[in-house]
Amino acid sequence: MGDTLLALSIPVLVLASGIYAAGESWWRRRYPAPPSPYTHQAARLAERAMLVDAERIVAGAYETVGALYDGPSAPGAHIPATGVTPGAAASQGPGRSAPAPARRG
Repeated sequence: MGDTLLALSIPVLVLASGIYAAGESWWRRRYPAPPSPYTHQAARLAERAMLVDAERIVAGAYETVGALYDGPSAPGAHIPATGVTPGAAASQGPGRSAPAPARRG
């Protein structure tokens, strides 16, 4: 009797596996799984969103410090430094400055 049950359990297992596979296939056709977040389309959308964020960050930074990169508007003009006063030992021309005296002590 034990051998008969063992011999019949194999076809029953195969039949049950086939019924399960058919049922799962029918279920997946009727109720498909949501798309995977790891598809090429999701990667392209994420890349596009990252580029939009980077463009927004660069545009904001350029609005903040854009005047430093635009350069002077006229050939002889320069952008004045705010809050800087020349000291007594500063050179007057564009050439080299006089060397500073050595400090002792």
